Amino acid sequence: MGQFIDLKAADGHVFPAYVAQPAGTPKGAVVVLQEIFGVNSHIRSVADGYAAQGYLAVAPATFDRVKPGVELGYAEADMGEGLGYKTAVEALPAPGVMQDIQAAIDHAASAGKVGIVGYCWGGLLVWRAAAALTGLSAAVAYYGGGVTTPAEVARQPQVPVLAHFGDQDHWIPLDSVEVFRAAHPEVQVHVYAANHGFNCDQRGSYDEAAANTARERSLAFFAQHLA
Repeated sequence: MGQFIDLKAADGHVFPAYVAQPAGTPKGAVVVLQEIFGVNSHIRSVADGYAAQGYLAVAPATFDRVKPGVELGYAEADMGEGLGYKTAVEALPAPGVMQDIQAAIDHAASAGKVGIVGYCWGGLLVWRAAAALTGLSAAVAYYGGGVTTPAEVARQPQVPVLAHFGDQDHWIPLDSVEVFRAAHPEVQVHVYAANHGFNCDQRGSYDEAAANTARERSLAFFAQHLA
């Protein structure tokens, strides 16, 4: 359904993004932010899924500044490699990868109002984007690693935010999710009986029930705010 195109950030950096077009006139757009595994087959399928729902979907390669062409699986070695790239991107001088996400939002805006969704590290980037970037109308973060740390809790989102967490996620302790919820009553927080990565059907932690419920809530949230 989709194809890769090149986008250009404000500093001139050119990077690829996977773009999936809906069948008819788009009813808006969704920027899809990857996990630490690159714009792999799972993330492309997520983008295709939003396109099938009528949205222009744009998935920028957020590792591109440190390592082009990353497409990993979910084995332990892939996890270690992906964490290394994430650490390198997080160490870039500001604004770093945020300007690539802004370029993806700007491109997506041709289809109407723009939402953003991200998973794992992408969930963290969604939270930052909701607070700092322009052109967004809604944001959905799935198990955003780091979102519940004090430095991130201190951010103030500028658009409506929906956040999905798993109660068995050893990366994001449940007590920290409750601190986040208390600090941000304006954010819709949902906790599922699931583990980290519950949305990804290529991972052992996949939970079909939680994934389906979270997807229904996400689609309803976007339908409300991108109409």
